[in-house]
Amino acid sequence: MSVVKHALQARWVGYFALAVVFAIVTSLFGLWQWDRRTQAVVEIERMEMNFDQEPAAWSALMGPSQGWSDDLRWRSVVIEGEYRSEFTTLVRTRPRIGQVGFEVLVPFATVDGEVIVVNRGWVPTGANEDEPDLIPPAPVGAVTVVGKLFPGEPEIPGRSAPSGQVATIHLPTMASETGLAIDQRAYLALVSETPPVSPTPLLIDRPVADEGPHLSYTFQWFLFGILGFIAWGYLLREDYRGESGGSKKRARLSDQDVEDALLDEWEKTH
Repeated sequence: MSVVKHALQARWVGYFALAVVFAIVTSLFGLWQWDRRTQAVVEIERMEMNFDQEPAAWSALMGPSQGWSDDLRWRSVVIEGEYRSEFTTLVRTRPRIGQVGFEVLVPFATVDGEVIVVNRGWVPTGANEDEPDLIPPAPVGAVTVVGKLFPGEPEIPGRSAPSGQVATIHLPTMASETGLAIDQRAYLALVSETPPVSPTPLLIDRPVADEGPHLSYTFQWFLFGILGFIAWGYLLREDYRGESGGSKKRARLSDQDVEDALLDEWEKTH
């Protein structure tokens, strides 16, 4: 039997179909990792393009008729007005520098009558794990704030927070809990305040331009799919060799039986 006919046996056709299914699954995982890598690259390029641009007025980028665009992420914006520190809110369970802590949100009332949430930065968890030991106060009176634009975060189903805290920077929740007409399109991550105060929460850093391991994971998943076919071919070859060797052995034994029979017949006639 040729190796092709051997491969067309029902069980080997079934194994090949299994290898095809395995390759499809691994390819889907590979494409998923490629998509995540593409998203990471787009975000890095956006950050590199926007991070060092000169601050623009809030109205220039977030006018009344303008909605949120991801192209605005990381843009610097300048606003003037006063903090509404009585509505300070903590975002819980925020990791940074190897610790878990809180981000400090303070509504900011601009001179134009808008209310914008400012993330003043990160503070570590205190002795009481449900709150920080110290929340550095925001400056009082007229303040000029420069911050980076970010969209609000979605709610996380099932995750709650105690009074004065939120699970995510969900701007509609902030508006509901404070009763303020908070702009729900975006918030600012603090870069600087004038006049400055000390101490301040830990401010936003320039992110490291790292796309992560998604590209290597993509190649690994595609390689796994190819290895499935290689394994099928190797097992098929070994099985074919085993059966071919067995057939030859059986053939040799049959020849011996024939020789024995011929000798028996010769002895009977002599």
